[in-house]
Amino acid sequence: MPLFQSPARTPEQVAKSQPLEIGPDKVLSMSEREWYARVYRGEAMPQLTFRAVAMGCVLGFFLAFTNLYIALKTGWLLGVAITAVILSFSIWTSLQRVGLAKTPMSILENNCMQSCASCAGYGTTTTVVTVVPAVLLLSVSPTDPRGHNLPWWFVALWTLVLAALGVSLAVPMKRNMINRERLRFPEGTAAAVTLQSLYSQGHDALLKARALYAAALVGALTPLLTQLNASRTTDASGHVAREPLLPDSSPAFDWLPKIHGHGKAYLPSDWNMRLDHSFLLLGAGMMVGMRTALSLVLGGLLLILFLGPVAMDSSWVNPAGDLVAAVTKPGAAWKQIGIWYGAPLMVAYGLTTFALQGKMIARALRRTGASFSADDAEESVSREVEVPMSWFLVGGSIAAVAIIVLAKAYFGIPPLLGALAVFMSFFLTLVAARATGETSITPSGAVGKVMQLTYGVLMPQNAVANLATASITSSAAGACADLLNDLKVGYLLGANPRRQYVAQLFGIVSGTLATTIGYFLLVPDASQITGVDGKEPHFPAPIAQSWKAVADVFRMGIENLHPMARTGIAWGLAFGALFALTEALFPRFKKYLPSATGIGFGLMLPFSTPFSFLVGATLADVAGRLDRARAERYVIPIASGVIAGESILGVVAAALNNFFL
Repeated sequence: MPLFQSPARTPEQVAKSQPLEIGPDKVLSMSEREWYARVYRGEAMPQLTFRAVAMGCVLGFFLAFTNLYIALKTGWLLGVAITAVILSFSIWTSLQRVGLAKTPMSILENNCMQSCASCAGYGTTTTVVTVVPAVLLLSVSPTDPRGHNLPWWFVALWTLVLAALGVSLAVPMKRNMINRERLRFPEGTAAAVTLQSLYSQGHDALLKARALYAAALVGALTPLLTQLNASRTTDASGHVAREPLLPDSSPAFDWLPKIHGHGKAYLPSDWNMRLDHSFLLLGAGMMVGMRTALSLVLGGLLLILFLGPVAMDSSWVNPAGDLVAAVTKPGAAWKQIGIWYGAPLMVAYGLTTFALQGKMIARALRRTGASFSADDAEESVSREVEVPMSWFLVGGSIAAVAIIVLAKAYFGIPPLLGALAVFMSFFLTLVAARATGETSITPSGAVGKVMQLTYGVLMPQNAVANLATASITSSAAGACADLLNDLKVGYLLGANPRRQYVAQLFGIVSGTLATTIGYFLLVPDASQITGVDGKEPHFPAPIAQSWKAVADVFRMGIENLHPMARTGIAWGLAFGALFALTEALFPRFKKYLPSATGIGFGLMLPFSTPFSFLVGATLADVAGRLDRARAERYVIPIASGVIAGESILGVVAAALNNFFL
């Protein structure tokens, strides 16, 4: 059997490749037996074609830049499957119009394409926005303020094997969660509905695509004007310097009253209350919604108006005999004290929410073995259709051995403890995947924190090992959940899961290349995360900051932290748990409560970022109130467009600055 299939070429073959008349909503309620009989399109139906994989790899490569950029800047990872299918459909339609493509790409080809693109754009990003920048931050010292990154080839290998472990772990979970239990996987279902609508309403799809492209062009202006060092200046001494044409933010709030700290009055802009000139942040705000955006601003205001000024007045004689304040400069409050309130709050919220899902965890663990049942081996249909268990055993074993070897070589983790991390990751990933299927939320951060707490006890002085083991679980959970979401799309459309699994493997390679290249272009050293000369950093990397904070507690000992930081940990843990319990006890009122994640990130980001989120969320909310139908059609494409345009050109600007300007 050849790896790639031939696409439909004749009118008869094209007609046969059209979408089923059975919509995804009806497939959701079908039994597995009924799915095999009425929905499954068969092995011969073209789906894993060279053009589909090529399109998926190319789109995924650039969408990986998008997620990398926005995650380093804001801490958010965004699903890219729907963006990929809109882009693919519109691009291929355009190629047909100009005669470069002879036949349309079928819905099953587009499904393989989105699986490849989604894995590249989402499934491989977690590693390079968590453990890699966190290890870089650990290397920073007074004598080495820029720190040193892990070798690029190691980052690529580590990203590759963690993603491979995640997609391998999805194999024994797929049939139970998707075929038998019929978990909804909301994001996957939404992508399937989008694909079906694109093929039934082609004109509507092209309108969305045009909105996306126009927004991308607008978004691309930001890095060209505010990041690219295109302007050349000469000072009085004759020194030539390069700088962007426009500043990346402006002090739009300095008309407000000054904010006092340590006996001085500071302008709001000194506390990072600035207007960010980024369309990307507006687009992200349009996607996350008002509740999260308001919570982000609430966390930021709490830091600026209360915690920051108090921290500047809070002095302590450290064990070395030095008198130090909790915050030395107002612009650094988010990383000097905000992180000690925000990170524990998110940790406690995630772990408490995780623990409260006891029934779901029990179901996940209890039903794992069903994939290995003898009945499955006797079902000829499933044997021919489903991904063989041998792929899990071989692929998972190779990935596990590679992880253990690399963990020993670069993180100093003994092989036995490395094997334990992989073993624990299987069960934690299983639970995270079920959470994705039931709620659309992948608790990769929470399961990562479980590993940090575990290895904080097993290897308390090794902060790097603490981060590395957490990344094994977090990255595997993200890749596994992403594949299951994609397989849900294929299941609703009648696709062959083996073909889709292979497409995902191509996506791993494309995504690893993109995220590795993008990371080293954007973050050549720690100054991009910590800032230079008192300026706020271009990439605050809040997820990495949070991971490092947890690792620091075990490495340094809590008694060596500033007393206000210790107080922050206690209050953060208490409020995080309280938020989770309140949502569990009063689920109907959840939408009226602040988002714990939003408040946590708001405490850990320069205020300009939360404010931009709020502006974007407000624009989307107003658009929805004025014309709901148009808002539902255009808000997501416009938001996706500005994010893609700015992030991709941001990587290009960084490359030009580093190598030419």
